[in-house]
Amino acid sequence: MAAPSADLRIEGVSKRFGEVLALDGVALDITSGELLTILGPSGSGKTTLLKVVAGFEKADSGSVRIDGAEVTALPPARRDIGMVFQNYALFPHLTVAGNVAFPLEMRNIGRAEIDRRVSEALALVELAGYDRRLPKQLSGGQQQRVALARAIVFKPRLLLLDEPFGALDRKLRETMQLEVRRLQRRLGLTTIFITHDQEEALVLSDRIAVMNKGTIQQVAGTTEIYERPANDFVADFVGESNIFHGTMTAPGVVNLEGGRRLSVNSTTQPGARVGVLMRPERFGGGTNSFAGEVKEAVYLGASFKLRLACDDGLELIVRQSARGALPIPGTRVSVGIDPESIHVF
Repeated sequence: MAAPSADLRIEGVSKRFGEVLALDGVALDITSGELLTILGPSGSGKTTLLKVVAGFEKADSGSVRIDGAEVTALPPARRDIGMVFQNYALFPHLTVAGNVAFPLEMRNIGRAEIDRRVSEALALVELAGYDRRLPKQLSGGQQQRVALARAIVFKPRLLLLDEPFGALDRKLRETMQLEVRRLQRRLGLTTIFITHDQEEALVLSDRIAVMNKGTIQQVAGTTEIYERPANDFVADFVGESNIFHGTMTAPGVVNLEGGRRLSVNSTTQPGARVGVLMRPERFGGGTNSFAGEVKEAVYLGASFKLRLACDDGLELIVRQSARGALPIPGTRVSVGIDPESIHVF
């Protein structure tokens, strides 16, 4: 089932609900065949943006273009966009085949072609043989697969997924993440995925757009978003973080607000106010050393997660390989981190 791929350009899109500014001049380019995840907390504007792209909400200003063609004023049915919702939105009185066939029937496709495409779509989502079942006879994961088959059966130009795995348990959610990624790559289908789950975004995406308060904070590949966040919000929202603030006092030297000097690998000019990010798993040995007392320790299988109160007043979250006994609160610990493992923003 080859799908035509399309690129998407969102330019200066704003949307207000009364006093609430849901979208504030959002601009975003998505290339053909790309899977881009929009990641953000509840209320950040990500679902509103998706609805504007799909045509379910009308933007107050700005434009949406698919393959260069203006679609801002087009109704949803004329945009050729497949959409999958968190609640599946299946018709309970229709069989699996009937649900998947629905968008084709709305397009007046011939019956023989409908049967062929439905069979092909169900095979793609590994539901061959389930065509006569009703949604209530399916598990949550199977219902989600039906919703996915319905979204791709008419060969849309874009696929939009709005927190589609939110109702699934963790193990099934992880399975579905990999299945969606496999299917998206196989079809080469331009896809926008909405989530508030940072791990889900890192697993699925070619690129991630982090949203907060109606604006895009950063758009980048998964490695850059995690390793080199643009600001405090992105650093704190994506992954566990130790974030501090200070001033560059010399090339490669930051003085934190508490007085500690850190050696960093940064070309930021002396005198600049900066943020400093240290990921918990980057601690081990290193030229920047910290000593202190364990306040809290958690066993996580492959690692220990420690909350460390340092002698100079800093508090750190540190992850260590789970070797030996879990340190008990009150234990003295020394850790270090290399300048190359500290991100300055």
